[in-house]
Amino acid sequence: MNMFSTRKPEPQASTPATPPPVPQSNGALEPTKSRGLLSRGVSIKGTVKFSEELVIDGEVEGTIESSGMLTIGEHATIVGDIRSKSVKVKGTVEGNIFATERCELQAGCTLQGDIEAPRLVVDENATFLGSAKVTPKS
Repeated sequence: MNMFSTRKPEPQASTPATPPPVPQSNGALEPTKSRGLLSRGVSIKGTVKFSEELVIDGEVEGTIESSGMLTIGEHATIVGDIRSKSVKVKGTVEGNIFATERCELQAGCTLQGDIEAPRLVVDENATFLGSAKVTPKS
């Protein structure tokens, strides 16, 4: 063992840092959640299932099932039914939406299908061709 070495000690491998908390609108801090992304240019045929949060900006032909939050991006095209806790539509959907908490149609989106949700928000410049069944949770 060499007590007086000129070699510098090697840095220890550190564990990856956890992401910093994200401030919420009420000022409280919430740890960041993993968020899935289906980017523009990606196309899927079949069933898409997820549990937390997913942003789709590509194309999906089939059903989407989730107990989490779904955002349909402005470049997205969905052909099929959507069943999720919360759905925010910015792109195009041809199918029915069943949300257990909330559905939001933002300006510039197009929905051809029916909506069933306890809460529905429709922006002024959204295109909605279908019917809506809004029954608040009791």
